Amino acid sequence: MSIAPKMTDRNALALHRQRAQRQPVLFLHEDAAIEVEERLAEVNKSYNAPLLVGHTTDPLRKLFPTSPILDDGDRLAITPSAHDLVLHVFGLHWADDPVGQLVQCRLALEPDGLFLGVMFGGATLQELRAAIAETETRLSGGLSPRVLPMADLRELGGLLQRAGFALPVADGRKLTVRYPDLATLVRDLRGMGETNALAARHRSMVPKNFFETLEDVYKTHFSDDGYLLATFELVFLTGWAPDDSQQQPLRPGSAKTRLAEALKVPEHPLKRD
Repeated sequence: MSIAPKMTDRNALALHRQRAQRQPVLFLHEDAAIEVEERLAEVNKSYNAPLLVGHTTDPLRKLFPTSPILDDGDRLAITPSAHDLVLHVFGLHWADDPVGQLVQCRLALEPDGLFLGVMFGGATLQELRAAIAETETRLSGGLSPRVLPMADLRELGGLLQRAGFALPVADGRKLTVRYPDLATLVRDLRGMGETNALAARHRSMVPKNFFETLEDVYKTHFSDDGYLLATFELVFLTGWAPDDSQQQPLRPGSAKTRLAEALKVPEHPLKRD
């Protein structure tokens, strides 16, 4: 049986996150923390045993300052059914097995416990990806893995279902950030701990004129009034550990009122050839 190659170099990712602590860039983490707090308030439920998983920077830690924090490696050091809330932040997009991560989070929850995940979605850095692809094609005639591939919203909703969560919901929103130059964008990515940690990344030096060409391509296609545009898509995943108290879908054919009657419209039987 063949083993799928690793997508993420976990050692490199840990070093990048550690380096980010020196000069952290947290505006997206602050925005996510506000959104998470609002979503939890809408649930109108208190949490006595929350668990934090992933790249939990200060804005997110402050929501539950005394909660345990787990690294988002392949295997989570969970205690089954020990938590009423699992908050997984800025780690699932780096997971080699995101379904496995989600299953472990579900197992950590007590029945009717809440899972809430925050991650980057597929539109994140779409401009940078396109500019790198064109630059590499010009200079070397091929492409190399430089930016993390990310799943789109529809795929992420399906992952929640596959992981066995009840009432799964995936939604997100996009933010466009304006940068004066490429160096400032790269500085922010370093401050977020989100630079290239792909296992298949090239270790060799880039061509001498790579970054100069990349910035020219970026400005040509993705700029506004001299500023480079960068999209970040924040995706929020919500699901519940299954419990008998939750609403259940009705069995097919169990409805007691016909749809036409409920809508007060004429019912027309299907014609068969």
